[in-house]
Amino acid sequence: MQKKPLTELLHELEQEMLRLGYTEGSMKFYRRRWQSLLQFTQEQDETHYSERLGIDFVEKHFHIFEKDFDRTLSQSETQELRIIRMIGDFQLHHTVLRRYYKHKEILTDPYFMEISRRFKQYCADKDYSKVTTDHYVKQSERFVDYLSSQKVTGCKEISLTFINAYIKTLAGYTYKTVEQNICSIENDQNK
Repeated sequence: MQKKPLTELLHELEQEMLRLGYTEGSMKFYRRRWQSLLQFTQEQDETHYSERLGIDFVEKHFHIFEKDFDRTLSQSETQELRIIRMIGDFQLHHTVLRRYYKHKEILTDPYFMEISRRFKQYCADKDYSKVTTDHYVKQSERFVDYLSSQKVTGCKEISLTFINAYIKTLAGYTYKTVEQNICSIENDQNK
C-alpha cells in the first residue's frame, strides 16, 4: 500500500473525525498536536508518517519513552500516545479505531440506523435476552460504522473484503473480543 504524505493523511483523518462528531474543542486539541507533529516531521526531513516517527515525536515532546509503554501511564500520557496511534490506525485501516462510545450514538446514517433497528427487532423476535440483544446490536453497529468510514452506503455493497478488513482492525484484541465481534456480524448477516 502506497503511504500518503502526512499532510494528506491528517486532512483525511480530520474529515473522518468531523464525520464522527468530534467536538470543536477536541478538534482544536488534535490540530495543535498535529501541527507539532508536522513541524517535528520537517525537522526530521520526513514527509510520511511511521510508527517510529510517532514514537520519536512523543519521546522528544512529551518525554514518554518507548520503554515506558508497558507501565501504567497517566491520563495525559495516554492521550499523547492515543494521538500517534490514531494516526497509525487511520493510515493502516482508513478508519478511527479505539473510540469511546459510552455517551454517543454510533450510527448516524438513516439507512444503517433502520437496519440496526430491524436487527434489534429480529433478536427480540428470536427471544434473545436483553443483554444478548444489546450486545449483538452494539457490536453490529460498530461493524456498520466501520463500513460507513469505508464509504459503504448499503448492505449490497458489503463483501468479504470489507469483513476481512474489519477483522484486521481487531488485531491486538483478545481472541474472545474478536470472536464476539465476528459472531455479531454473522448474526446480523443471517437475519
